[in-house]
Amino acid sequence: MVRLIKPVVFLLALIPFVYLLLKVLQNDLGPDPAQTLSIETGEWSLRFLLLTLTITPLRQMLGLIEIARLRRMIGLFTFFYATIHLLSWMAFILGFRWFAIAEELVERPYITVGFLAYVILVLLGVTSTNTMIRKLGKNWKRLHKLIYLASLLVIIHLLWILRTDMTEAVIYGALLAILLGYRALRKLKSKFA
Repeated sequence: MVRLIKPVVFLLALIPFVYLLLKVLQNDLGPDPAQTLSIETGEWSLRFLLLTLTITPLRQMLGLIEIARLRRMIGLFTFFYATIHLLSWMAFILGFRWFAIAEELVERPYITVGFLAYVILVLLGVTSTNTMIRKLGKNWKRLHKLIYLASLLVIIHLLWILRTDMTEAVIYGALLAILLGYRALRKLKSKFA
């Protein structure tokens, strides 16, 4: 069953990418294609990040041990969509003008925060191989707890970008608060048990 689930989840995780690719090829991204592509890929990276964080509570509450095997793949899809998000911003909005990119990183806090989240995702992605897990040993788990910081930075990034209608950011932030709150309560409960 697990062997069937992984390829199905992989194909499902590719659907947003294929959909966006088709829209690009059909020139159907609206009046500001670069902005649309940047927004869409950013939202998908956040959705996959939250999905990655949802796996552990689901496994623990429902006893679905098998879904833990999906966490790494979904986490890597988070990194995949975040990379497309960053590249679309660098390529289509700033035209790979490196001085302009550096200037944006320094002068715009929401970009700085988003970039810091991306750097953490790079670190987590690079250390997600079986070889790195073995090499890092117990430190691997400690390192991968940085996903919590990355998720908070992503929500801050989104809040600063939206500025006016923050409904979407509040919804994502509430989901993140539930996921992190669950972990905090579980840790407290185990301390006093």
